Amino acid sequence: MRSWHLDRRTFLLGSGISMSLPYMEAMGNQTAAAELPARMCAMYFPFGVGMPKEGSDLHKWRWFPNGEGKNFTFNESLKPLESVRESVTIIGGMSHPNGRRMGGHDTGDTFLTGALFDKKLLHNTVSVDQVAAAAVGSQTRYSSITMSTDGGVGEPTRSSTLSYDIKGRPIPAMNQPLMIFNRLFGLADEDLKRQQRRLRSASSMLDLVMEDSNSLRRRLGRRDQEKLDEYFSSVRQIEQRVRRTQRWLDIPLPLLTDEERSLLKLESDSEAPKEYMRTMYDLMWLAFKSDSTRVATYQIASMADASSVAGPFPFREGFKANLHTLAHGWNKPEGAVALGKWDKFMTEQLAYFLQRLKSTQEGDGTLLDRTMVLHGCSNSITHNNNNYPLIFAGGNKLGLEHNHYVKVGSDVPMSNLFVTMLDKMGVEAPMFADSTGELTPIHA
Repeated sequence: MRSWHLDRRTFLLGSGISMSLPYMEAMGNQTAAAELPARMCAMYFPFGVGMPKEGSDLHKWRWFPNGEGKNFTFNESLKPLESVRESVTIIGGMSHPNGRRMGGHDTGDTFLTGALFDKKLLHNTVSVDQVAAAAVGSQTRYSSITMSTDGGVGEPTRSSTLSYDIKGRPIPAMNQPLMIFNRLFGLADEDLKRQQRRLRSASSMLDLVMEDSNSLRRRLGRRDQEKLDEYFSSVRQIEQRVRRTQRWLDIPLPLLTDEERSLLKLESDSEAPKEYMRTMYDLMWLAFKSDSTRVATYQIASMADASSVAGPFPFREGFKANLHTLAHGWNKPEGAVALGKWDKFMTEQLAYFLQRLKSTQEGDGTLLDRTMVLHGCSNSITHNNNNYPLIFAGGNKLGLEHNHYVKVGSDVPMSNLFVTMLDKMGVEAPMFADSTGELTPIHA
């Protein structure tokens, strides 16, 4: 390393605080490339896409491209991706085998888990983002960021979050841009002091509880001991989270430039879908850029069509139907065009996010080069749980190859893609859910 090259882990020390440096050119491309992090995010939308018959007059509004492999062309719905084509792969034919056995609108909960939901079993399993977060989350202030338009967790089969913990429990999603911003960047001094006091108090209480547990345990029978052990397993998880958070209390939150702040429309809400979605994407971009987290999920709308905040999004963008009704028109001439134009609108927002990542230099590449982006749905057309429309982008510097349309057979579960994503994150997970290996066609 040259004498003027800086280590990425260099800290500024002063006034009792330490702050890690962002990537700077003086750190040198070679050193930075070895230390720069891998990231992943996943976005979901419900009810499927436009699928007019191939060769029909409406074919240009078919979501999937024409051709195959490197020799493919985008139809109208995906044309906004042309500018980032070198970093994009379209995947066709893939789905979760368990999803094919479920109701047509019951699969949003399992998009990132691959679990089976039926009338007798409404229990989920861990989502792929949380497997990654458990492995790499200790290196950032937040192990992951969970966002959605509806917020919270929703209800089984109509979940409003994509993320599930190791026991299959839903992780509440944040849906207010200002709330997300304040969590990432905006704590005032007094709020920070209050948080410090609260965490230190919580840590003290947990220490006392754990001290008393041993004497109590000796007085209990075997079954009660097992119950107590299960209870304290949860307490230990909380304790670990508290201690992890305490490590970051004395490290200042990232500072944004005036230009970055001016990009954000924190007052945006669901009344203006385009501005709202772009603001959520901007927040994800800034979270990655500042290395506040390396894992994120964003559910753009849920399967709860009657109550979902995103249901009226098409109306507010000039369409004549809500989200669910729009999706049901896929096989009617007028409806197919309308759905195709909505698909294009959604692709434009994704392309905006990918361009944000691509325009941000980092070491020997861009933020997109080390960020894997999964965008898709668990229906092909509404009520059909086969052939998920999937866009997989980024990660060119992580050993992924793009600029092709990959078609797979029904024997290739979507979990194979998850195994590949975890591998590129540096997570040792040779299997996930019902995987049979990695998705080799996207390897460089």
